[in-house]
This record gives sequence, structure tokens and C-alpha cells, in this order.
Amino acid sequence: MKVGIIGSGGREHAICYNLKKSKKVSKIFCFPGNAGTSEIAENIDINLEKFENLREFILENKIELIIIGPEKFLVEGLVDYLEKFNIKVFGPNKKAAQLEGSKIFTKQLCEKFNIPTAKFGVFENINSAKEFIKSSNFPIVIKADNLASGKGVYICNNYNEGITAIDEIFNGKFGDAKNLLIEEFLNGEEMSFFTVHDGNNFKCFGTAQDHKRVLEGDKGKNTGGMGAYSPSRLINKDLEKKIIDKIIKPTLSGLAEIGTSYKGFLYTGLMIIDNEPYLIEYNVRMGDPECQTILPRLLSDLNEIFISCCEENLDEIEIEWSNEKSLCIVICSKGYPDRFEKNVEISNINKIKLNKNEFLFHAGTSKKSKKIFSTGGRVLNFTTLSKSFSLARETIIKNIIKLNWNGGFYRKDIGHKVVK
Repeated sequence: MKVGIIGSGGREHAICYNLKKSKKVSKIFCFPGNAGTSEIAENIDINLEKFENLREFILENKIELIIIGPEKFLVEGLVDYLEKFNIKVFGPNKKAAQLEGSKIFTKQLCEKFNIPTAKFGVFENINSAKEFIKSSNFPIVIKADNLASGKGVYICNNYNEGITAIDEIFNGKFGDAKNLLIEEFLNGEEMSFFTVHDGNNFKCFGTAQDHKRVLEGDKGKNTGGMGAYSPSRLINKDLEKKIIDKIIKPTLSGLAEIGTSYKGFLYTGLMIIDNEPYLIEYNVRMGDPECQTILPRLLSDLNEIFISCCEENLDEIEIEWSNEKSLCIVICSKGYPDRFEKNVEISNINKIKLNKNEFLFHAGTSKKSKKIFSTGGRVLNFTTLSKSFSLARETIIKNIIKLNWNGGFYRKDIGHKVVK
């Protein structure tokens, strides 16, 4: 069968790589893809803002399944649009995608269904938000209500940092944010918990620990993710049951109440405090770089999982996993997450020779005249499976040293809580 993947990041390359292994997949199209996907699929550059362009290409080329990677198109209703034309799509519809599209929607759902989360307030303008933080106990968390590519969250340790966050959000740093949230700071350890859904059933799809801060020691600005490891060191059977019973199931009940169900990947961002889960946020797709970390551990056919979700028979298949540890380090353009130079050649990339359990997923890259260039802030993802996180990280760093790319930087301490 022919399959199409929407997106151009490391997540989409990892999905493309896994689908390529399926005996049932004959061809993959990536919209628009990157230099990495171009080696195993056909990259298609069309205007995705015009859904009809995509629809026409899908029908003309008889593509039988579409997987939507980025949240933007899910929130804008691409699933709903394509399904009108009987095109099989993996991903949640527009109503369900509000879980990520509006943090306020999710917080109100938490209130109604007693889902454990941080206490919060919603503010519609600069003055009311600034007045509120005058009497706040710091640290506090300030979030843009709209999509912000994982970067619209501020942990503010004092009043001045809070003022900066409020000004940047309302002045359009993350797009047109009409509201912001101010939350209490939860002092625990974060965990990413993934499930996959078919509208009626769901199954667990791994755990990971993302490293959002740009600098080693978890310092500096928030990014889209500097690296991750899987599985999370926090997960256990008791905690998993609490997450499902206290967070996932009530959320699905909330969606049912507004007349919809959930289909696709669901990323549940959690803060774990004394083995108790608190919801930080939902993402309505696989995380990035968690996807690049989790998928190498998957033993089952990913295409079969996607199809079973679309056909609502996920309960009929088993999802099998490797017991090995997985760790991913992201190489970013110098200057990220602020200004960075684009179109910098990565000249040594063809010299990297990977063994069986080593992977290189492209993100912000393009290919011109057989040369690879950086085009984004997060550029490459090195992932390794190993018996230990320590060995995985050592292997990756050796490969990064071989790459010897002067245009980039990376964190050497990914997995510092599990690497002794």
C-alpha cells in the first residue's frame, strides 16, 4: 500500500523509517519531508495550507493512508477535511485536538472531571496578569494558550521574570495568544507517557524523559527538545494504573461528553510527585524527540498499528517492545532557540557509519546537489539502543564527534538522571 506522512521533522523521519520496514508498505510520500526522508521516500513540496492541494495529490496517487505528524494541521482540522473524501487518516479530529490547541480547554476539562493538575488562572490581558503575579508565590509557570511548538512555557522564579513572560506572550512571540495561563509550580520529576487510540480502545505506547532546556544541567531557555531517553526511570505498574485511571480515562470521558472520541497518538506530559501523576499538558501527536527515542524500541509493525486505529480494531493486535534502553541526542544549529544561521553544509554526514542499533534521524535538513544543509533549529537526532543508557550515550557522542559539524551544538548530559 501507499502511505503519506505530513511533516518535516525528526519525528516524521522516524515514522517513515519504521513504516519502510513493513512488508505491506510499497511506497511512502513525505509532505514535505527532509534530507533523511528523501533517501527512503518521495518528498513532495506542496502548499499544505491549502488542504485541497493535498487531497488532489492523495487521490491522484492512490495513497491509502495519511499520517499527520505536526499538531498545527490537527488543530486546523485536516483529519476532518480528508475524512470527508473517505481518505484514511491517522490522527485526532479538530474537536479532540483542542487538548493541545487550547491549554484552557484542557484545564477546564481537568476541573470538571477531577483530573489532577496544577492550580491555575486564566488571564485575557497584560494588566490583569501582571496584577495577579504581584501577590504570587514564586516560582510560577506562565503559558501561552495557543500552539507554540513546545516553547511557550516559562518557569518564572521572580516577579521580573514573570513580567518578561507576560509581555512576550501578549506581544506575539508565539503567535496570536489571546489568553495566558498562570499555574502553580509543581516540584517533581517530569515524564512523557504515550498512548495510541482507535476511537474506542487504547493501548500504552511507551514512556520517555524529554530534556527541554537548552543548556546542560537543565538550565537556560525552553526548546522543542534537546534529547530524550526511554523508558522513563519513574514508570512502574502502580503509577501506570494511576495515570490511566485518573488522567487518560477521565479525559476520554470528557471528549465523549462534547460528542467526539480520540484517534491517534496521545502524549500525556506529567509531573510525578511521590509516585502520584499530575497532568502538565497534552500533545495530540507523538512527541519530538520522544518519537525518535521510542520507535527504535518497537518490534511490531507500525503500519499495522496505524491501520488498526483507523479501522477501530486496535484491541485485536499486540504491541511488542524491545527490552533495551534507548537514548537520543539532538544536534541543533548554533544560536537555537534564538537566532541561528540556515543553509549551513553538514559536510561529514556521509562518513557516519551506523551499526544495527544506531539511528540517525534528520529534522531541519535539506538536500541540494547531493550535499546536506541545515534548515532549522533542531537539525539531526542520533539514537542508540543498548543494554544501558550509559553505553547508548557514549556511542552517540562518538558518532557526533565523527560528524564534527562546526555549525551545531548538543547537550552531552542527556539522560543524566539515569547515567551514573
